[in-house]
Amino acid sequence: MMADLTTKSLVIALALGLGSAAFAQDAAAPAEGAAPAEGTEAPAATDAPATEAPAAEAPAAPAEPDPNAVGATYTKDTFGDWTLQCIRTEDGKDPCQIYQLMHDKDGNAVADISLFGLPQGQQAAAGATIMTPLETLLTENLLLQVDSSEAKVYPFTFCARIGCFARVGFTAAEVENFKKGNKAVITLVPVAAPDQKVSLDMSLKGFTAAYDAVTKANEPANQ
Repeated sequence: MMADLTTKSLVIALALGLGSAAFAQDAAAPAEGAAPAEGTEAPAATDAPATEAPAAEAPAAPAEPDPNAVGATYTKDTFGDWTLQCIRTEDGKDPCQIYQLMHDKDGNAVADISLFGLPQGQQAAAGATIMTPLETLLTENLLLQVDSSEAKVYPFTFCARIGCFARVGFTAAEVENFKKGNKAVITLVPVAAPDQKVSLDMSLKGFTAAYDAVTKANEPANQ
């Protein structure tokens, strides 16, 4: 299983540092009630009040992004387990895609898929981008299986700071399988455990309505 980035604890280092400081302080302080050494005057007491350090100002909270700004992503609609996401543009012809976040058996978010229809006349009827964690073993590729059909293999395209990406083209027949299917399974292999596989359920609930909606939303761009 792909673990999140681990934060190293500083408890031991802090404990050692505080212990050394306390030991040094105890060694330097005279015993209670002991007389000062001969020839050494005791420091005079002072009634001057201690000067308080100015209080630090709290940092300003970051400004909330404008959901109506050009380039902002927003959810236009939801269809079953799919959401219709769009990006605001100046002319109002916002490009859209359908999106689903996938979790492992423990409920951890592991991968996601963004899918959209392509203009007619091409070999691929739809395009998709599947993102997985950086700890994915790229040489094992990505497997996608719909119900009991044969799993298909898709290579990874590139990796960035947020994850690794597979850009996939689906034929019209494959899109129809999504519409008729109940569930798809995406399988990947972690670098830390190359002898194991991580299988993620990709729900097809609401896919037909979502796909029809994204196709309609992008019609001006596809013509």
